[in-house]
Amino acid sequence: MKHLLFSLCLIAPLLAGEWTVSLAGNSFRTEPAPGNGTRRGGVLSWSQPTETYSVFFHVDKPATFDLALRGSSEKSADWKISCGDKNFKITVAVAEMKEHTVGQFNATGPGYVEVKISGTKRTGEKFGRISDLIVRSKDDVTLHYVKSNKGNMFYWGRRGPSVHLGYQVPKGKKIEWAYSEITVPKGEDPIGTYYMANGFGQGYFGFQVKSPTERWVLFSVWSPFSTNKPSEVPEKDRVATLATGKDVRAQKFGGEGSGGQSFLVYPWKAGKTYRFLTRVTPNGDNTTTYTAWFGDKAADEWRLMASFRRPRTDTHLTGFHSFLENFNPALGAVQRIGVHGNQWVCDTEGAWHEITRARFTADATARGGNRLDYAGGIRGGDFFLKNCGFFNERVPFDQWFEKPPNPKSKPVIDLSKLPKG
Repeated sequence: MKHLLFSLCLIAPLLAGEWTVSLAGNSFRTEPAPGNGTRRGGVLSWSQPTETYSVFFHVDKPATFDLALRGSSEKSADWKISCGDKNFKITVAVAEMKEHTVGQFNATGPGYVEVKISGTKRTGEKFGRISDLIVRSKDDVTLHYVKSNKGNMFYWGRRGPSVHLGYQVPKGKKIEWAYSEITVPKGEDPIGTYYMANGFGQGYFGFQVKSPTERWVLFSVWSPFSTNKPSEVPEKDRVATLATGKDVRAQKFGGEGSGGQSFLVYPWKAGKTYRFLTRVTPNGDNTTTYTAWFGDKAADEWRLMASFRRPRTDTHLTGFHSFLENFNPALGAVQRIGVHGNQWVCDTEGAWHEITRARFTADATARGGNRLDYAGGIRGGDFFLKNCGFFNERVPFDQWFEKPPNPKSKPVIDLSKLPKG
């Protein structure tokens, strides 16, 4: 028995860890431009030598790893695998999916490891198919990555973590107006990003990057009837559109609840500051009206987005918050930042109150340890949010941040002269 225990002690360090990193939830095309990675079924299949696909996982400390790929190629193909300063080449010529040894590398951790995969030579139409990166280590190390598709996490994990700021508003006040500003730093505005400025208990208001040539401002209010299909909302529970601004389109929306949505195609630019104003007023008949305005701060511009009436609702503004998300899973390896500044609320008595405290939170993708590339806090006197890109500047969530007050920044708005549609 003693000999058996001694033998097990000798073997244990050799079996410290093995991890199967599925490309379905952890890979992205990174060259020649960020884009789609794995195809249907979660398997990478590619034909162009100019294409590079990257697989990411996070290590908590320096360690030595052995890498392998599970894949196939019906005809002979050469694969190039790069990790840090190590480059490997393997030749694959087997039709069935099997494990192929790549080589060993040292991770300098803690932080993210990027394993790049490309093809250099092929005799068939494709370089082959790859389903998994297999990682082994004799060191006592912890890996974070998207480990399963439970809850559709391969999709959500590739989108990356969403991060939020929950603002502390004055207690005992009925809040009617919320004001805030967003500045997106130059180069931090990739396609698929939604920078949400004025969130509230029943909706949200911000702007996004829809495509290389189109950007939107969005203002939406959810219906009190819970469904993802707008057609299922009873007439009495539908959000009614009361007014829209110039060039603003109002429509129903679904997929993440249902309700009324307005959007404006607007060429907002990184490096400029934009302002957002929301008004929430109960009507006294168990309905509440939500109205939003948007504009270029430097131009002193105010544009009406829309005014919606929500049934079965009797409230002033609640749950004032902001968030940052990526809605394009093909671009979850691209970093994005939003600077959220100058938050104020105005109560029903006409008094403005500056917001100086915010709680930084994150979604289930972050909380489950699937992705660790999230950050938030204070930068240059303003709040900021940052996500995606597999950076190592992780900020623990569920903490409060406080910025210095700046009474001189109080918005000067003639509320009576705002456009009404």
